[in-house]
Amino acid sequence: MTTSVWQVTGMTCGHCVSAVTQEVGELPGVVSVEVLLETGAVTVESEAPLDRAAVEAAVDEAGYQLV
Repeated sequence: MTTSVWQVTGMTCGHCVSAVTQEVGELPGVVSVEVLLETGAVTVESEAPLDRAAVEAAVDEAGYQLV
């Protein structure tokens, strides 16, 4: 298992957290996603290291930006 922490900007509410959690959670190999609204930190546990471009695309699909 691999744990990665990413920073996301633009989130302002619980709906934002849900959108990012859902999109990142759909990436292949992702086991869990924890999003902290206050800090913008997105902690992802996955079976293997995730490709930054894939995470960036998922966050973008949710309507936010990976730092």
